[in-house]
Amino acid sequence: MACDNCLSSIYKQKIGRCKTCMWQLAILSLISWPLWWFLYSERVSHVESIALLFFCFSFTGLLLLHLIVLSYRLLTHRS
Repeated sequence: MACDNCLSSIYKQKIGRCKTCMWQLAILSLISWPLWWFLYSERVSHVESIALLFFCFSFTGLLLLHLIVLSYRLLTHRS
């Protein structure tokens, strides 16, 4: 990660502040969900499908966590 918050602070303080992380997670989510849909939606029980679904949920979940914490910080005016 390239931003100063990522290099100088602990993990808990990075959530909701690192724009680079949020962009990366958004791009990975936008790539992984259609990839799973076109390649593995009919074969959900295959190992490859389950692994890709795990990554899709991980990318999207971490992005949602970033966005929730960012909106909380913006609404409560915390820096």
